[in-house]
Amino acid sequence: MTGTYLTLNAGSSSIKFAIFGSDDGTENPVLKGKIAGIGSAPVFSAQDAENMPIDSAAMAHIDASLDHEDLLARLLSWLRAYQGDQPLVGVGHRVVHGGKKYSGPALISQAVLAELEALIPLAPLHQPHNIAAIRAVAQWDPHLPQIACFDTSFHRTQDHLAQLFALPQAFTAEGVIRYGFHGLSYDYIASVLPKYFADKPSSRVIVAHLGNGSSMCAMKNRQSMATSMGFTALDGLMMGQRCGTLDAGVVLYLMQTKGMSAPEIENLLYKQSGLLGVSGLSNDMRVLQDRDTPEAREAIELYCYRAAAHLAGLVPAIGGLDALIFTAGIGENSALVRHLICDRLAWLGIELDETANKQNAVTISTDSARVTTCVIPTNEEATIAAACQQAFS
Repeated sequence: MTGTYLTLNAGSSSIKFAIFGSDDGTENPVLKGKIAGIGSAPVFSAQDAENMPIDSAAMAHIDASLDHEDLLARLLSWLRAYQGDQPLVGVGHRVVHGGKKYSGPALISQAVLAELEALIPLAPLHQPHNIAAIRAVAQWDPHLPQIACFDTSFHRTQDHLAQLFALPQAFTAEGVIRYGFHGLSYDYIASVLPKYFADKPSSRVIVAHLGNGSSMCAMKNRQSMATSMGFTALDGLMMGQRCGTLDAGVVLYLMQTKGMSAPEIENLLYKQSGLLGVSGLSNDMRVLQDRDTPEAREAIELYCYRAAAHLAGLVPAIGGLDALIFTAGIGENSALVRHLICDRLAWLGIELDETANKQNAVTISTDSARVTTCVIPTNEEATIAAACQQAFS
């Protein structure tokens, strides 16, 4: 079907969008942009197919009081006007949690929507906003088909043991298992690996998705074998505001000794910890790298120490390591973080070419390194667009 696909990624403080031509492939959108700073000072930005900025009086001066659904309604109206006569044939959404059921994209129905709402407790910071975007599109155009593309789906290839907690079977049966997240990012990296490793071994790969939300995935033959995140997106690596892996006894201590309620603990672990909590300054790695304080340095060092430890722990799941891929905001842009992580892993055969690393080159390992280390930009929108192309063409 000729027309365009819209991809939406509605997060807690931003809405990212892109328009793809149905006959133009999925790498280069004809339009992309975002509304950032939701909840404080929303700012709209957009670029055309040539990456030239698009000025829009209709999207300027956004009221800070507008919620996600209001902003989406305004965005969708602007997109329709911008599109003109070009028909929109479908919408693809990033949805963080798909539970145990979904191993691929799902066409949205009322039944599917109810299932996604039931998963909100497992992804409280993301799932409500993902669902709000679906509802906003349905209200805007009830006849427009929509699909959900899940961050958890990519990890459904994992071995049964990799998904288990050491809890009584009753909890496992009701879905208390390791799900894993950032699957759209990992799916994209897996899809482009052959392009980067045409003449190099790449059957055993660890991808480090490092950003405000951070995780790692161990892949074998481009399928997920193990990942650092578990039941929720709180587990695993230290993140911008999330603590990562935490002794469950700490939660008991906070409840029993400090008298903290579940909402208070949730706020602490999801919003006040990680880089922000350790540094006392910021959850932004760029800010911390520019600050010459012991607290900022400790936050960076701890982030990298924990990342190296988790990476080493993932290697047994794939029986060795051929390649390490850094991606996402921090992974693609912080030479310091990459250096500090890899410096602890020299025993694995990881060795960086520091000049290439500082230049954010594609291949940043030395020629003699046993493990090829690369920086590959992720593209979650391309993964969603590919799913739209398959669903709506």
